[in-house]
Amino acid sequence: MILIPAVDIKDSQCVRLYQGREDKLTVFSQDPLERAIHWQSLGAERLHVVDLDGAFEGILKNEPIIRDIAETLSIPVQVGGGIRDIPRLKMVLDMGVSHVILGTKAFEDQDFLMEAAQTFPDKIIVGIDAQDGFVATHGWKTVTQTKSVEFAKKVEQVGIKKIIVTDISLDGTLRGPNINGLKEILKSVQISVIASGGIGKLEHIRELNSELGEELEGVILGRSLYVGSVDFEEALKCIEKSGS
Repeated sequence: MILIPAVDIKDSQCVRLYQGREDKLTVFSQDPLERAIHWQSLGAERLHVVDLDGAFEGILKNEPIIRDIAETLSIPVQVGGGIRDIPRLKMVLDMGVSHVILGTKAFEDQDFLMEAAQTFPDKIIVGIDAQDGFVATHGWKTVTQTKSVEFAKKVEQVGIKKIIVTDISLDGTLRGPNINGLKEILKSVQISVIASGGIGKLEHIRELNSELGEELEGVILGRSLYVGSVDFEEALKCIEKSGS
């Protein structure tokens, strides 16, 4: 299990949301690139970047900043937010990012998802955002009637090899991850799973690593890093010690 720092971009700034709500936004840096470089310098093996403007508006909005991050960093960068057609997907990959994260469009259009999986094998991650176990779309504004577990199975069937599972009710709360929900997903699919949402202290990372560390590909860290409730270098040591 690796630790993946998040850089969420809105209005060209590095921000964090609380439970995905636009009205619960905190700006942590005016320079997302500087934050990206910082996490790499501390030992991050991968970076998670989200264009929040793109997620809410349905079209990538912070392309220049994302391009700068992908070109500057030497570690893999995965990017999501407003990528909802094949030409834009290709454009983002051409920036040098390692993976593109698809959310709303992947859920609403299975033909698009199949085309993306076939055209860019091993480059697509599907983000499954869950509210009380049901898939949420359009920047988490719309909660569907489809269970996240069932959608995960469909994603696996079309050939996608990685998913990110986010519990919206916990995202940004620092209250801890939804371990039971993750276990349910992990039992249902054989593809790689990255967890997101709720990490607030080192003990949460230790617990997640102890319970699911051998099954999870990684965990995304956001607000906890920015408010200082988790020290990234200490978190890395926790993972290293458990694996030794």
